[in-house]
Amino acid sequence: MAYEIPVTQARAELADLINRVVYGGERVVVTRHGKPLVALVSAADLERLKGLEDAEVPADESAAASVSTLHTPAPSATGERGRFGIAAEHRDPGARS
Repeated sequence: MAYEIPVTQARAELADLINRVVYGGERVVVTRHGKPLVALVSAADLERLKGLEDAEVPADESAAASVSTLHTPAPSATGERGRFGIAAEHRDPGARS
């Protein structure tokens, strides 16, 4: 769990907060009006986060790659439409042949 501190207090205690992060292994979240603004993390934590970012593949790219490999049309299907044309025509039900 991260230690939360208001921004006004964090300004006054920055050196102590840095020591808590570096030597105590803590993560500090600086807040304004109770909402998180920034987090202080160690350089080692930052490197781990960067590694996770690099390892992630955006969902839309991986989905597109998966879908494109799911179905490939059969080779014979490409010329069938031209060979057979339209199989049925719309005819007026009142017209007689």
